[in-house]
Parts: sequence; C-alpha cells; structure tokens
Amino acid sequence: MAKAAVKGRGAVQALTALAVASPLLVLLSIIGVRGGLLSVETGYDLLTWTVAWWLSLVGAAAGVLAVGVALRNLRVLGPVAAAAFLVGAGSLGGFLWQKQALASGAVENVSTDLVEVPGFGRLRPDRMGGLQPAVGVEACPGAVPVPTQIAPESAAWALQEAGFSLGRAGVARADGSRQSVWFGFGYDAVIRIRPGRTDIRVAARDGRPHGGEACRLVTRISGLLNAST
Repeated sequence: MAKAAVKGRGAVQALTALAVASPLLVLLSIIGVRGGLLSVETGYDLLTWTVAWWLSLVGAAAGVLAVGVALRNLRVLGPVAAAAFLVGAGSLGGFLWQKQALASGAVENVSTDLVEVPGFGRLRPDRMGGLQPAVGVEACPGAVPVPTQIAPESAAWALQEAGFSLGRAGVARADGSRQSVWFGFGYDAVIRIRPGRTDIRVAARDGRPHGGEACRLVTRISGLLNAST
C-alpha cells in the first residue's frame, strides 16, 4: 500500500530549501573565489553581501513559516521544520553579527608608528589600491612598538607565527604576506628594525572593511616580539 501523504510536507520542504539557500550560496561563493572561478567582486561583494544577505532575510522568515506549518503534524514535520528555523535564524544572525563586526573594526592599515609610517617597499606593486591612512594605538590598542632593536631572526619568526609567508628578512627589516582563510584577502606586514625601537605595520591590499583583522595581526606580532625581548 502506498504511504499516505503527509499534509504540509511539501510546504515544509520548500521552506527548508529557502532557509538553507543563503548559507549554501555563501559556501559556493567561498569555493568559487578560492578556486579562481569567481572574482572577489562577484563572490564576496555581489553573491555574499547582496544576494545571500537578502536570502538570509527570506530564509529566516521561511524557518518561522515552516514551524507554523509543522504544527499540524509535529511528530513527522517537526524535526525538519526545527532544522529550517535554526538554519534560517542562524544565517540571519551570522550576517547581522558580521555586519556589526565589519562596522566596528579598526581601519585595515595599522602601524605602531604614525609619525614615520613604515613603508611596504617591494610589496607596494602587489597592491590593488584603496589603502586608507594608517591608524595606531588609539584605534588598535595592541599596536605598540618594541622598545628595542630586535634580531632579524626574531622578526622572521614573529611573522611566520602570525601566519605570514616570509618575504625578506634582514638587519633593518622583515616583511611578508598572507591570505585570509575564507575569501583569500591579501595582507602585507613589515617589521622595521632600528636601534632602540622596532615598529610593525600590517595592511589589507583592498579597501574593504574586514572587522579589524589588520589590528589583530599587528597585536599578535607585537605581542610575540615584546614577549621575546
């Protein structure tokens, strides 16, 4: 005998599909950008922060509707509806949290010296533009210099510990670059070594806000170097 149709099953399944559309699109966008199939402008700016953002609003509403429909038969439809609600609400909550983090983070160009900001030298041609004026300890409390002349080996070690691929390390400076995990945003770092003081600068290669990632990286490098002296 054919299994009896459950009233509302199709509606709950459709609403669940809407609820998972936003996080699924974000995942596909990350894969596309990291795999070189999509540009950052398409995968991050358009698909993630325009299309997926609006889909998260639709998905949250779909999750609530799915729960309402499932009230007719909680035993059968309840688990699926609950999953739709959690995914939809989680997706919207994630976007709202990330929007707040991006808005409140320090400018993605942080230096421990704002009077004579360390230059990026050979790393400059790799930049895409959009570099904002550097900020210091007022905007990023962890952006403190090292009050001594550190060894080049220590500078190279700190950069690598902070996740940077080492570019050059010498008596006067060390530099390196890294990419963020999700969308591969580029960051450059330079450590300038002088008698009595060592300064650090980290900046993103694009003009987008990233929630203060440059500040976190400068803080990490500064903490490593100050702890090693």
